[in-house]
Amino acid sequence: MNILLLLVDQWRAECIGALKKIPVKTPNIDRLAAEGVLFTNAYTPTPVCAPARQALMSGRQADSFGALWNYGLGNVASLKPEGDYWMKNLQKAGYKNAYFGQWHSSEYAQAPEFGYDYYLPLWDVRRQINEKYGNISYKNGWFGDTNPIPYEDEAPHRLADAACEWIEKQDGPWHVWFDLPCPHLPCRPSEPFASMYKPEDTVPWASFGDTLENKPFIQRQQIHNWHLEDMTWDDFAPCVARYYGMMTQLDDALGKIIKTLENRGILDDTLIVFTSDHGDTSGGHGMMDKHYILYDDVTRVPLIVRYPKAFKKGEICDEFVSNCLDFAPTVEALASLPAAGVRHGVSLMDSIDGKNPEKFSVSTSNGQQFGLFTQRCIRDHKYKYIWNLTDIDEFYDLEKDPGEKINRIDCVEYADIITEMKSKLKAALKRRNDPFCNGSVDWQLGK
Repeated sequence: MNILLLLVDQWRAECIGALKKIPVKTPNIDRLAAEGVLFTNAYTPTPVCAPARQALMSGRQADSFGALWNYGLGNVASLKPEGDYWMKNLQKAGYKNAYFGQWHSSEYAQAPEFGYDYYLPLWDVRRQINEKYGNISYKNGWFGDTNPIPYEDEAPHRLADAACEWIEKQDGPWHVWFDLPCPHLPCRPSEPFASMYKPEDTVPWASFGDTLENKPFIQRQQIHNWHLEDMTWDDFAPCVARYYGMMTQLDDALGKIIKTLENRGILDDTLIVFTSDHGDTSGGHGMMDKHYILYDDVTRVPLIVRYPKAFKKGEICDEFVSNCLDFAPTVEALASLPAAGVRHGVSLMDSIDGKNPEKFSVSTSNGQQFGLFTQRCIRDHKYKYIWNLTDIDEFYDLEKDPGEKINRIDCVEYADIITEMKSKLKAALKRRNDPFCNGSVDWQLGK
């Protein structure tokens, strides 16, 4: 068995053509969904780049070892290469491992120290692009632009070409971590993808139009800090069109890798996992980016797994899974590896079979960007409860309010449900060794 992890950055869960919810074209990802399992309730443990990747690499909630936010802002923990990791155990089992793209899993060491035999970093690819085209001046900041560089020469396709070349040379089992920094804003798709979607054809997210009434103050401050107070959907729509364009451009790059596997006759021998570290508001709740909230806009992620020897073709699974925490146990089960330390997730096979005892998702956030703000949430099929340690809590009836625009935390008719969800959240956080379930503040969740 070969193992291919396709990880993208800030991709909303509904933006897959196969779901037929959003007018975005993703034919190669759709193929993976048609030939594998599409998980419709996959959630990130933390909607921030580095903690999410560290959870994926370690199999543990990043909060449990102090990786509370992206390293680089103040003193915060991140993974160290000393210790047991699933990719190191793959290496010991005879796998050749390669890492292509964005590295955001450790401040202390790079991919080779974590068990990767070959490493092509994103910064090196961008250096090559800058040497060829010069430093291009973009005018539109975080709102994105059309990229003048031909798409074949941009980072996604360059990295895909390099990954294909490396795979072609392998004659034994291998693992590739392919990590793209898109469609994280600012979105700068190249033609023809930049013109593929018209702003007037974009559809507002269910979360658009939120007044933020009866919600934590920091959400209104987030909009103020981004200078978004007066933006309408017509203002956000060009950004969303570029967002779609970047997704289709990435899909095209991923298709090259899938085609290489097919041409080599090893497609069905390869476990392929496509997912994202987290989502993006992209106008949802009147916001951009992902900080200070635990809405589905940023916590719900795409997750597709293709491996016909273990997963049924064309299956749709609505069980709650963690794309990052469940990856390590899945690889370890399929590759017959020992568990590399504590595991806060379960294998995806167990979830499909209904063996995951947690029938809900748990996500956490500690803020960053403009300051720190601690949040924890639990979500099931009907409701979401968000524990905001230093501000008003949030509760959403997702059947009545899928956009999470009405905070019902004070509604008497939900009191018993909220109490039950608080109890489940507290137990789940303790199991994940959450640093804030220490007796000083977790009394807010009840006994």
